[in-house]
Amino acid sequence: MLRKKNCVAMLLAGGQGSRLGILTKNVAKPAVPYGGKYRIIDFPLSNCVNSGIDTVGVLTQYQPLKLNSYLGNGQPWDLDRSDGGLHVLPPYVEKGDVGTWFKGTANAIYQNINFIDEYDPEYVLILSGDHIYKMDYAQMLAHHKAQKATATISVLEVTMEEATRFGIMNVDENDTIYEFEEKPAHPKSNLASMGIYIFTWSKLRQYLIDDENDPESSNDFGKNIIPAMLANGEKMTAYRFKGYWKDVGTIQSLWDANMDMLDVNNPNGINVYDKEWQIFARNPIRPPHMTGASAIVSDSLVTDGCKIYGDVEHSVLFHSVTVEKGATVKDSVIMPNTVIKAGAVVDHAIVAENAVVGVAAQVGVPTKDGSRGVVVVAEGVELKPGVEIPYGAMCTESPKGGDEE
Repeated sequence: MLRKKNCVAMLLAGGQGSRLGILTKNVAKPAVPYGGKYRIIDFPLSNCVNSGIDTVGVLTQYQPLKLNSYLGNGQPWDLDRSDGGLHVLPPYVEKGDVGTWFKGTANAIYQNINFIDEYDPEYVLILSGDHIYKMDYAQMLAHHKAQKATATISVLEVTMEEATRFGIMNVDENDTIYEFEEKPAHPKSNLASMGIYIFTWSKLRQYLIDDENDPESSNDFGKNIIPAMLANGEKMTAYRFKGYWKDVGTIQSLWDANMDMLDVNNPNGINVYDKEWQIFARNPIRPPHMTGASAIVSDSLVTDGCKIYGDVEHSVLFHSVTVEKGATVKDSVIMPNTVIKAGAVVDHAIVAENAVVGVAAQVGVPTKDGSRGVVVVAEGVELKPGVEIPYGAMCTESPKGGDEE
Protein backbone atom coordinates (compact mmCIF):
# COMPACT_ATOMS: atom_id res chain seq x y z
CA MET A 1 0.00 0.00 0.00
CA LEU A 2 1.43 3.35 -1.08
CA ARG A 3 1.69 6.08 1.56
CA LYS A 4 2.27 9.05 -0.71
CA LYS A 5 4.74 11.72 0.45
CA ASN A 6 5.75 14.90 -1.30
CA CYS A 7 9.43 14.41 -0.41
CA VAL A 8 11.44 11.60 1.18
CA ALA A 9 14.94 12.20 2.58
CA MET A 10 17.70 9.63 2.19
CA LEU A 11 20.59 10.25 4.55
CA LEU A 12 23.89 8.59 3.65
CA ALA A 13 25.49 7.62 6.97
CA GLY A 14 27.58 4.57 6.12
CA GLY A 15 30.96 6.19 5.46
CA GLN A 16 34.06 5.08 7.33
CA GLY A 17 35.48 8.56 7.82
CA SER A 18 39.04 7.21 7.62
CA ARG A 19 40.59 10.70 7.72
CA LEU A 20 39.38 10.99 11.31
CA GLY A 21 41.77 8.19 12.14
CA ILE A 22 41.36 6.58 15.54
CA LEU A 23 38.18 8.55 16.28
CA THR A 24 36.27 6.41 13.77
CA LYS A 25 37.95 3.08 14.52
CA ASN A 26 34.88 1.82 16.41
CA VAL A 27 32.18 4.26 15.32
CA ALA A 28 30.71 5.59 12.08
CA LYS A 29 31.64 9.17 11.28
CA PRO A 30 28.06 10.52 11.63
CA ALA A 31 28.01 9.21 15.23
CA VAL A 32 31.18 11.06 16.28
CA PRO A 33 30.42 13.39 19.22
CA TYR A 34 30.41 17.11 18.46
CA GLY A 35 29.78 20.37 20.29
CA GLY A 36 29.36 19.13 23.86
CA LYS A 37 26.00 17.37 23.54
CA TYR A 38 25.51 16.44 19.89
CA ARG A 39 26.63 13.89 17.35
CA ILE A 40 27.27 14.96 13.77
CA ILE A 41 24.15 13.26 12.41
CA ASP A 42 21.93 15.43 14.66
CA PHE A 43 22.30 18.33 12.23
CA PRO A 44 20.87 16.84 9.01
CA LEU A 45 18.18 15.02 11.03
CA SER A 46 17.15 18.24 12.78
CA ASN A 47 17.20 20.08 9.46
CA CYS A 48 14.76 17.53 8.04
CA VAL A 49 12.28 17.93 10.89
CA ASN A 50 12.57 21.72 10.93
CA SER A 51 12.01 21.71 7.16
CA GLY A 52 8.80 19.69 7.45
CA ILE A 53 10.25 16.44 6.05
CA ASP A 54 8.99 13.62 8.22
CA THR A 55 10.14 10.52 6.32
CA VAL A 56 13.87 9.84 6.55
CA GLY A 57 15.81 6.75 5.52
CA VAL A 58 19.23 6.51 7.18
CA LEU A 59 21.59 4.31 5.16
CA THR A 60 24.16 2.70 7.46
CA GLN A 61 27.07 0.39 6.74
CA TYR A 62 30.40 0.96 8.52
CA GLN A 63 30.47 0.30 12.29
CA PRO A 64 26.68 0.76 12.63
CA LEU A 65 26.16 -0.49 16.21
CA LYS A 66 26.65 2.76 18.11
CA LEU A 67 24.93 4.81 15.40
CA ASN A 68 21.90 2.51 15.29
CA SER A 69 21.63 2.56 19.07
CA TYR A 70 21.80 6.35 19.05
CA LEU A 71 19.12 6.71 16.38
CA GLY A 72 16.71 4.31 18.08
CA ASN A 73 13.16 4.95 16.94
CA GLY A 74 13.85 8.60 16.02
CA GLN A 75 12.07 10.04 19.06
CA PRO A 76 14.56 12.88 19.85
CA TRP A 77 13.97 14.33 16.37
CA ASP A 78 10.19 13.79 16.41
CA LEU A 79 10.60 11.00 13.88
CA ASP A 80 8.95 8.20 15.86
CA ARG A 81 5.91 8.11 13.59
CA SER A 82 3.60 5.41 12.34
CA ASP A 83 3.35 7.12 8.94
CA GLY A 84 6.87 7.85 7.74
CA GLY A 85 9.37 8.65 10.48
CA LEU A 86 12.94 7.41 10.74
CA HIS A 87 14.03 4.13 9.15
CA VAL A 88 17.52 2.62 9.50
CA LEU A 89 18.42 0.99 6.17
CA PRO A 90 21.50 -1.28 6.23
CA PRO A 91 22.59 -3.41 3.25
CA TYR A 92 20.64 -6.65 3.06
CA VAL A 93 20.23 -9.85 1.09
CA GLU A 94 17.46 -9.16 -1.40
CA LYS A 95 16.90 -12.60 -2.87
CA GLY A 96 18.43 -15.99 -2.40
CA ASP A 97 21.98 -15.64 -1.15
CA VAL A 98 22.69 -12.51 -3.16
CA GLY A 99 23.56 -9.37 -1.25
CA THR A 100 26.26 -6.72 -1.47
CA TRP A 101 27.61 -3.81 0.51
CA PHE A 102 26.74 -0.37 -0.82
CA LYS A 103 29.21 0.08 -3.68
CA GLY A 104 28.78 3.86 -3.93
CA THR A 105 26.37 6.64 -3.09
CA ALA A 106 24.13 5.94 -6.09
CA ASN A 107 24.14 2.19 -5.44
CA ALA A 108 23.09 2.84 -1.85
CA ILE A 109 19.98 4.61 -3.10
CA TYR A 110 19.42 2.01 -5.81
CA GLN A 111 19.37 -0.77 -3.21
CA ASN A 112 16.56 1.11 -1.44
CA ILE A 113 14.32 1.86 -4.42
CA ASN A 114 11.59 -0.32 -2.89
CA PHE A 115 11.67 1.70 0.32
CA ILE A 116 11.28 4.97 -1.58
CA ASP A 117 8.57 3.53 -3.82
CA GLU A 118 6.59 2.62 -0.72
CA TYR A 119 6.00 6.35 -0.16
CA ASP A 120 5.61 7.21 -3.87
CA PRO A 121 7.30 10.63 -3.45
CA GLU A 122 7.44 13.28 -6.12
CA TYR A 123 10.88 14.33 -4.89
CA VAL A 124 13.83 12.73 -3.11
CA LEU A 125 16.31 14.63 -0.98
CA ILE A 126 19.79 13.08 -0.77
CA LEU A 127 21.91 14.10 2.24
CA SER A 128 25.24 13.32 3.83
CA GLY A 129 25.28 12.38 7.50
CA ASP A 130 28.60 14.02 8.31
CA HIS A 131 28.27 17.78 7.80
CA ILE A 132 27.63 20.51 10.38
CA TYR A 133 25.14 23.14 9.17
CA LYS A 134 21.59 24.45 9.47
CA MET A 135 19.52 24.56 6.29
CA ASP A 136 15.87 24.86 5.33
CA TYR A 137 15.38 22.12 2.76
CA ALA A 138 11.85 23.41 2.10
CA GLN A 139 13.34 26.52 0.48
CA MET A 140 15.60 24.37 -1.66
CA LEU A 141 12.62 22.25 -2.69
CA ALA A 142 10.65 25.37 -3.61
CA HIS A 143 13.58 26.45 -5.81
CA HIS A 144 13.62 23.01 -7.45
CA LYS A 145 9.92 23.23 -8.24
CA ALA A 146 10.13 26.80 -9.52
CA GLN A 147 12.94 25.84 -11.89
CA LYS A 148 11.08 22.72 -13.04
CA ALA A 149 14.37 20.92 -12.58
CA THR A 150 15.27 17.25 -12.69
CA ALA A 151 18.04 17.86 -10.16
CA THR A 152 18.92 20.69 -7.79
CA ILE A 153 22.35 20.76 -6.19
CA SER A 154 23.11 22.91 -3.18
CA VAL A 155 26.32 24.91 -3.64
CA LEU A 156 28.49 27.05 -1.43
CA GLU A 157 30.81 29.81 -2.61
CA VAL A 158 34.43 29.03 -1.69
CA THR A 159 37.70 30.70 -2.62
CA MET A 160 39.21 29.76 -5.96
CA GLU A 161 42.11 28.18 -4.08
CA GLU A 162 39.70 25.97 -2.11
CA ALA A 163 37.73 25.10 -5.25
CA THR A 164 40.36 22.54 -6.28
CA ARG A 165 39.23 20.34 -3.33
CA PHE A 166 35.54 20.21 -4.28
CA GLY A 167 33.17 19.15 -7.00
CA ILE A 168 32.53 22.42 -8.84
CA MET A 169 29.32 23.42 -10.58
CA ASN A 170 29.64 25.76 -13.57
CA VAL A 171 26.41 27.69 -14.16
CA ASP A 172 24.91 30.26 -16.51
CA GLU A 173 23.30 33.57 -15.55
CA ASN A 174 20.17 31.71 -14.36
CA ASP A 175 22.15 29.28 -12.17
CA THR A 176 21.40 26.45 -14.57
CA ILE A 177 24.24 23.94 -14.36
CA TYR A 178 25.95 23.27 -17.68
CA GLU A 179 29.10 21.54 -16.43
CA PHE A 180 30.37 19.60 -13.42
CA GLU A 181 34.09 19.32 -12.60
CA GLU A 182 35.40 17.01 -9.88
CA LYS A 183 38.30 18.69 -8.00
CA PRO A 184 39.52 20.66 -11.03
CA ALA A 185 43.15 21.83 -11.10
CA HIS A 186 42.00 25.05 -12.78
CA PRO A 187 38.40 25.71 -11.67
CA LYS A 188 36.16 27.91 -13.77
CA SER A 189 33.90 28.81 -10.86
CA ASN A 190 33.86 28.76 -7.07
CA LEU A 191 30.47 27.07 -6.60
CA ALA A 192 31.29 23.96 -4.58
CA SER A 193 28.84 21.10 -4.30
CA MET A 194 27.73 20.47 -0.71
CA GLY A 195 26.63 16.91 -1.43
CA ILE A 196 22.97 17.89 -0.93
CA TYR A 197 20.69 16.97 -3.83
CA ILE A 198 16.99 17.13 -4.64
CA PHE A 199 15.83 14.96 -7.53
CA THR A 200 12.49 14.46 -9.19
CA TRP A 201 12.04 10.81 -8.23
CA SER A 202 10.53 9.52 -11.47
CA LYS A 203 13.63 10.74 -13.31
CA LEU A 204 16.23 9.68 -10.74
CA ARG A 205 14.73 6.21 -10.42
CA GLN A 206 15.43 5.39 -14.06
CA TYR A 207 18.94 6.84 -13.94
CA LEU A 208 19.73 4.65 -10.91
CA ILE A 209 18.54 1.53 -12.76
CA ASP A 210 20.53 2.43 -15.89
CA ASP A 211 23.62 3.16 -13.80
CA GLU A 212 23.37 -0.16 -11.98
CA ASN A 213 23.30 -1.96 -15.32
CA ASP A 214 26.54 -0.27 -16.43
CA PRO A 215 29.45 -2.57 -15.43
CA GLU A 216 31.92 0.32 -15.86
CA SER A 217 30.12 2.63 -13.44
CA SER A 218 31.43 3.60 -10.00
CA ASN A 219 27.78 3.88 -8.89
CA ASP A 220 28.39 7.39 -7.55
CA PHE A 221 26.30 10.54 -7.82
CA GLY A 222 29.22 12.87 -8.51
CA LYS A 223 31.07 10.55 -10.88
CA ASN A 224 28.14 8.96 -12.71
CA ILE A 225 24.57 10.12 -12.09
CA ILE A 226 25.12 13.87 -12.35
CA PRO A 227 27.35 13.64 -15.47
CA ALA A 228 24.80 11.32 -17.10
CA MET A 229 21.99 13.78 -16.44
CA LEU A 230 24.05 16.64 -17.85
CA ALA A 231 24.96 14.61 -20.93
CA ASN A 232 21.26 13.91 -21.55
CA GLY A 233 20.31 17.57 -21.28
CA GLU A 234 18.28 17.29 -18.08
CA LYS A 235 17.40 20.58 -16.37
CA MET A 236 19.83 20.93 -13.47
CA THR A 237 20.00 23.96 -11.24
CA ALA A 238 22.24 25.23 -8.45
CA TYR A 239 20.79 26.32 -5.13
CA ARG A 240 23.08 28.86 -3.45
CA PHE A 241 23.47 28.33 0.30
CA LYS A 242 24.71 31.13 2.50
CA GLY A 243 25.56 30.18 6.05
CA TYR A 244 27.79 28.02 8.20
CA TRP A 245 28.73 24.66 6.70
CA LYS A 246 31.58 22.43 7.80
CA ASP A 247 32.66 19.08 6.44
CA VAL A 248 34.25 17.56 9.54
CA GLY A 249 36.24 15.03 7.58
CA THR A 250 39.63 15.53 9.25
CA ILE A 251 40.95 15.84 12.80
CA GLN A 252 41.74 19.51 12.23
CA SER A 253 38.29 20.33 10.81
CA LEU A 254 36.56 18.50 13.69
CA TRP A 255 38.63 20.46 16.22
CA ASP A 256 37.93 23.71 14.30
CA ALA A 257 34.18 23.03 14.25
CA ASN A 258 34.13 22.47 18.00
CA MET A 259 36.08 25.68 18.59
CA ASP A 260 33.58 27.50 16.35
CA MET A 261 30.88 26.55 18.87
CA LEU A 262 32.61 28.77 21.42
CA ASP A 263 32.37 31.88 19.23
CA VAL A 264 28.67 32.45 19.92
CA ASN A 265 28.74 36.08 18.74
CA ASN A 266 30.21 35.29 15.34
CA PRO A 267 27.52 36.04 12.70
CA ASN A 268 29.25 33.58 10.36
CA GLY A 269 29.26 30.78 12.93
CA ILE A 270 26.61 28.24 13.81
CA ASN A 271 23.93 29.31 16.28
CA VAL A 272 22.58 26.39 18.30
CA TYR A 273 20.69 28.77 20.59
CA ASP A 274 18.16 29.68 17.90
CA LYS A 275 14.74 28.66 19.27
CA GLU A 276 13.22 28.83 15.80
CA TRP A 277 15.61 26.21 14.42
CA GLN A 278 16.62 23.88 17.20
CA ILE A 279 19.18 21.12 16.89
CA PHE A 280 17.75 18.04 18.57
CA ALA A 281 19.80 15.21 20.07
CA ARG A 282 19.56 12.11 22.20
CA ASN A 283 21.09 13.07 25.54
CA PRO A 284 21.68 10.88 28.60
CA ILE A 285 20.14 11.97 31.87
CA ARG A 286 22.96 13.26 34.06
CA PRO A 287 23.00 15.49 37.15
CA PRO A 288 23.87 19.19 36.72
CA HIS A 289 27.52 19.98 36.13
CA MET A 290 29.44 21.16 39.17
CA THR A 291 32.40 23.52 39.52
CA GLY A 292 34.38 23.23 42.74
CA ALA A 293 35.76 26.04 44.88
CA SER A 294 39.17 25.75 43.23
CA ALA A 295 37.83 25.64 39.66
CA ILE A 296 38.38 28.35 37.06
CA VAL A 297 36.22 27.96 33.95
CA SER A 298 36.26 30.49 31.10
CA ASP A 299 34.98 30.66 27.52
CA SER A 300 33.93 27.01 27.53
CA LEU A 301 30.99 24.68 27.01
CA VAL A 302 30.48 22.38 30.00
CA THR A 303 27.76 19.75 29.76
CA ASP A 304 25.67 17.89 32.35
CA GLY A 305 27.39 15.55 34.76
CA CYS A 306 30.80 17.26 34.59
CA LYS A 307 32.79 17.80 37.77
CA ILE A 308 35.35 20.58 37.50
CA TYR A 309 37.93 21.24 40.21
CA GLY A 310 40.78 22.47 37.98
CA ASP A 311 41.11 25.05 35.18
CA VAL A 312 39.17 24.88 31.92
CA GLU A 313 39.80 27.50 29.24
CA HIS A 314 38.31 27.79 25.74
CA SER A 315 37.29 24.14 25.61
CA VAL A 316 34.31 21.87 24.94
CA LEU A 317 33.48 19.29 27.62
CA PHE A 318 30.92 16.58 26.94
CA HIS A 319 28.85 14.97 29.67
CA SER A 320 30.37 13.28 32.72
CA VAL A 321 33.90 14.65 32.32
CA THR A 322 35.98 15.06 35.50
CA VAL A 323 38.80 17.62 35.72
CA GLU A 324 40.61 17.11 39.02
CA LYS A 325 42.20 19.80 41.18
CA GLY A 326 45.35 21.27 39.67
CA ALA A 327 44.58 19.96 36.18
CA THR A 328 44.39 22.31 33.18
CA VAL A 329 42.36 21.89 29.99
CA LYS A 330 42.91 24.49 27.26
CA ASP A 331 41.76 24.74 23.63
CA SER A 332 40.57 21.14 23.74
CA VAL A 333 37.61 18.84 23.12
CA ILE A 334 36.98 16.33 25.92
CA MET A 335 34.46 13.63 25.04
CA PRO A 336 32.12 11.82 27.48
CA ASN A 337 33.21 10.00 30.66
CA THR A 338 36.83 11.14 30.45
CA VAL A 339 38.93 11.87 33.55
CA ILE A 340 41.73 14.44 33.62
CA LYS A 341 43.77 13.61 36.73
CA ALA A 342 45.33 16.09 39.17
CA GLY A 343 48.16 18.17 37.76
CA ALA A 344 47.65 17.00 34.16
CA VAL A 345 47.72 19.49 31.28
CA VAL A 346 45.67 18.96 28.12
CA ASP A 347 46.30 21.53 25.39
CA HIS A 348 45.12 21.69 21.77
CA ALA A 349 43.70 18.19 21.87
CA ILE A 350 40.75 15.89 21.26
CA VAL A 351 40.36 13.28 23.98
CA ALA A 352 37.87 10.55 23.05
CA GLU A 353 35.30 8.84 25.28
CA ASN A 354 36.19 6.95 28.46
CA ALA A 355 39.85 7.99 28.41
CA VAL A 356 41.98 8.76 31.47
CA VAL A 357 44.78 11.33 31.43
CA GLY A 358 47.10 10.36 34.28
CA VAL A 359 48.41 12.49 37.13
CA ALA A 360 50.74 15.24 35.88
CA ALA A 361 50.60 13.94 32.29
CA GLN A 362 51.26 16.49 29.54
CA VAL A 363 49.03 16.16 26.48
CA GLY A 364 50.33 18.67 23.96
CA VAL A 365 54.03 19.50 24.28
CA PRO A 366 56.25 21.26 21.71
CA THR A 367 57.81 19.20 18.92
CA LYS A 368 61.32 19.60 17.52
CA ASP A 369 60.03 21.18 14.32
CA GLY A 370 57.69 23.54 16.18
CA SER A 371 54.50 22.14 14.61
CA ARG A 372 51.32 22.37 16.65
CA GLY A 373 48.90 19.80 15.32
CA VAL A 374 45.90 18.57 17.29
CA VAL A 375 46.71 15.77 19.75
CA VAL A 376 44.24 12.86 19.68
CA VAL A 377 43.78 10.37 22.51
CA ALA A 378 41.72 7.35 21.48
CA GLU A 379 38.66 5.98 23.21
CA GLY A 380 39.40 4.14 26.44
CA VAL A 381 43.12 4.94 26.54
CA GLU A 382 44.70 5.42 29.98
CA LEU A 383 47.73 7.71 29.86
CA LYS A 384 50.32 6.95 32.51
CA PRO A 385 51.23 9.52 35.19
CA GLY A 386 53.76 12.06 33.95
CA VAL A 387 53.77 10.92 30.32
CA GLU A 388 54.38 13.61 27.67
CA ILE A 389 52.50 13.54 24.36
CA PRO A 390 53.72 15.92 21.63
CA TYR A 391 51.43 18.07 19.48
CA GLY A 392 50.03 16.18 16.49
CA ALA A 393 50.38 12.72 18.05
CA MET A 394 47.67 10.06 17.98
CA CYS A 395 47.59 7.87 21.09
CA THR A 396 45.95 4.54 20.37
CA GLU A 397 47.22 2.88 23.54
CA SER A 398 48.75 3.86 26.84
CA PRO A 399 52.34 4.99 26.11
CA LYS A 400 55.12 3.30 28.04
CA GLY A 401 58.02 5.39 29.21
CA GLY A 402 56.78 8.41 27.30
CA ASP A 403 56.49 6.71 23.90
CA GLU A 404 53.46 7.52 21.80
CA GLU A 405 51.96 5.90 18.74
